Amino acid sequence: MDSIFTVSIFQSALELGCIYALVALALFISFTILNIADLTTDGCFTLGCAVGAMFTAAGHPLLALVMALVTGALAGFLTALLQTKFGVESILAGIIVNTGLYTINLMVMGFSSLVNLFGCDTVFSLGKDLLGDTFIGGWYKVAMVAAIVIIIALALWWFLGTTLGMSIRATGDNAEMVKSSSINPTFTITVGLCLANSLTGLSGALIAQYQKSADINIGTGMVTIALASLIIGQTLIGNKGSMSRRIFGTILGSVLYRFIVAIALRMSVPAEALKLVSAIIVAVAIATPYVRKKVALKKRQYANYQRNRQEVKKNA
Repeated sequence: MDSIFTVSIFQSALELGCIYALVALALFISFTILNIADLTTDGCFTLGCAVGAMFTAAGHPLLALVMALVTGALAGFLTALLQTKFGVESILAGIIVNTGLYTINLMVMGFSSLVNLFGCDTVFSLGKDLLGDTFIGGWYKVAMVAAIVIIIALALWWFLGTTLGMSIRATGDNAEMVKSSSINPTFTITVGLCLANSLTGLSGALIAQYQKSADINIGTGMVTIALASLIIGQTLIGNKGSMSRRIFGTILGSVLYRFIVAIALRMSVPAEALKLVSAIIVAVAIATPYVRKKVALKKRQYANYQRNRQEVKKNA
């Protein structure tokens, strides 16, 4: 087991799992809460990565995170605008914005497909100077990203319990019904998508500073990764229960997904096959609840069959 999983791999999986958990939380808002299939995720993640990289290269790593939040929210606003004001279907609206973001991302990166941040200060280098490389045995990155995710999770839990947050949840349950309750679904959908995509942008900026680079194709397949994390969490924790439980399950799913990917890489799975691995994980995670129900049904049917057979023998 030591040859498959090492402490460094465990540490890296925790770091990446926490960073990508922000995208999973974004999908939790759009896909689970609002019941909207938002395909802006791929382009918005790259947008946050590009914006974060450019501000970091300019010597403003903390401002980079703020601007990634803002630009991510703008991407969500455009998607919501197409849906609510121009009658574009949610999937198509996400595809349109995602396609347009590719050119915008290139423009942000100075029409270069790659931006290097080696030699630039990042929030992680600042944290290393502040906490020290020996902090918790050199796990300062884990401490930093975990703190960010915990703060975001607590803020999201609080927000979804407010009047506006409850309105967003009600909109996802039945958008037509909330109109009769003096709730404007256009506003709640817009706020929800802006919030979701701002988290995606923040995750992209953190990845850029974590990897010290930004690539124009870094967001490709991100919606699949986030969906896999979300479904893994829902499968383990369940999609019912308290909001805090569901948020925790989403974060846990993201971390577990990175563990699965780390193990796959350790077992010499080619990096080019990771997208296939992600697709398989999503398929298995989605099918697991259905298979469980079918197995439970077959067990009940078999038990009933055995009881009926015994009764027939007794009567005979």
